[in-house]
Amino acid sequence: MLLQGAVLGLMKITVSFIVNLLIVLTASKIATWFGTRPTWLRVQRGLMASVLTGLAVRLAFERRQ
Repeated sequence: MLLQGAVLGLMKITVSFIVNLLIVLTASKIATWFGTRPTWLRVQRGLMASVLTGLAVRLAFERRQ
C-alpha cells in the first residue's frame, strides 16, 4: 500500500512538473512574440486601460450597502 501511494505521488509530481514546464515555455514564447511587436503592446495597454477604467467607474457608481 505504501509503495502504491509513493508511485502515485511520484506520477502526480512528474505530470504536474511537465504541465507547468509547458505552460512556462508557452508563456515565454508568447511574451517574446508580444515584445517584438510594438503594435500589440499598444493594443494590450489600451485594452487593460479600458478594463481598469471600466472597473473604476463601476466602483465609483456602486451603491454601498
